[in-house]
Amino acid sequence: MPSARLKPSVFDQHRISVVFKPDGSTLGQRQSARGVDRPNGGAQRSAADPWAYEKMAAAKGHMKIAGIDEAGRGPLAGPVVSAAVILPENFSNPEVTDSKKLSPTRRNTLYDLIYKQAVAIGIGIIDAVEIDRINILQASLRSMAMASLNLEPAPDYLLIDGTFLIPSPTHQEAIPKGDALSISISAASIVAKVTRDRLMEVYDQYYPQYHFTSHKGYPTKAHREAIKKFGCCPIHRRSFKGVSEHIRPLKSRQLPLRTARAESKTTNR
Repeated sequence: MPSARLKPSVFDQHRISVVFKPDGSTLGQRQSARGVDRPNGGAQRSAADPWAYEKMAAAKGHMKIAGIDEAGRGPLAGPVVSAAVILPENFSNPEVTDSKKLSPTRRNTLYDLIYKQAVAIGIGIIDAVEIDRINILQASLRSMAMASLNLEPAPDYLLIDGTFLIPSPTHQEAIPKGDALSISISAASIVAKVTRDRLMEVYDQYYPQYHFTSHKGYPTKAHREAIKKFGCCPIHRRSFKGVSEHIRPLKSRQLPLRTARAESKTTNR
């Protein structure tokens, strides 16, 4: 079994801001930033070998190479979730690819397989409140950084899906469309997606009127109609278009008065 130092509960939303200050000094640096490790060929490398990027990193002397990806940048509700995965050198499964190309059933099966065989898995979660505070890009990068911090053993090289680096001192490389090019990132994309989907299914039990299980917080027609009807709930991203225009001001901050019946029940206990 891999080590997964962070196994968050739904309402234990750990935030990377306690580790990295939001001063923008390391956030948002693109792959072309000076000093970033990149293999020759970049994102145009053939996908025929899903281990190509891992092999390039290993050739530089790195031994614990983690793939990192996130899920949940586009939804109107819920957290952004990232996963970091270190796979063993002998891991082989041709079905492990970009999670968006897999059915929910297949993702769940591969999720279990990855958890059984991975060397280490780390999870990072940033909730809707923090997303609204720092914006979705910064939240995504910080959740990725959190996921890498929760790996044990710690990685010495990071393969990151996308074009941005993350706030981490570890050697790293941003790979556009990396979830389809690197097997480690593909594995991370599956873990991140399934983890977030399962969180949204739990949220559905608390806010059933929004039917989060069916759309996972994405802006479907049914979800938009539910927001128009019921307003937003605590996990909606209030800074997002589709939510912000439906925020209803509180009529009063005063707590409801306790009824005489409730008082009687309290007194008679």
